[in-house]
Amino acid sequence: MRLVDRAHELLGEALMEGDLVIDATAGNGHDVAFLAEQVGSSGKVYAFDLQNEAIEATRKLLVQNELENVEMHQCGHERMDEVLPPEIMGQVAAVTFNLGYLPGGDKSVVTQTTTTRLALRTAMDLLRPGGLWVVVAYRGHPGGPEECAAVREELSSLTEDLSMEGDASVDATSPLLLVARKA
Repeated sequence: MRLVDRAHELLGEALMEGDLVIDATAGNGHDVAFLAEQVGSSGKVYAFDLQNEAIEATRKLLVQNELENVEMHQCGHERMDEVLPPEIMGQVAAVTFNLGYLPGGDKSVVTQTTTTRLALRTAMDLLRPGGLWVVVAYRGHPGGPEECAAVREELSSLTEDLSMEGDASVDATSPLLLVARKA
């Protein structure tokens, strides 16, 4: 099973109709659409991406799937707390990240360790007790292994409940799925 499919499986088990969720890296919109379906019309997905290409691809997919419960933000995930309504602090069921570059896009534009760390910390305040961080960290590009190591370190400092799936060895270049639950 691909790690993205496994991430969807874990999210599907945890999410319910009416939940609030965040996709911190909208990409081509597949995770956003999945999340929107999981939380239903009474739920809400907040999606972030720096690249206009990603925002447009996501919007197109949402229209095709007739999903209207998504609010898009073209900005970095480290700015979540600046643009989200303050009343959702502590109310979010899950925050997802697919780290690396936009599939089919400019491979020189990648997520950065510094901003990802900030976003993970922000997610701590946004998540409700029992809320999930679900991170697929791609390590096959320059900076990917370092970002993955930083995510492991960051999530380990924020929670004692960190699990990993995939090849966790330091020199691996394959993706790694990291899942943590807020106490």
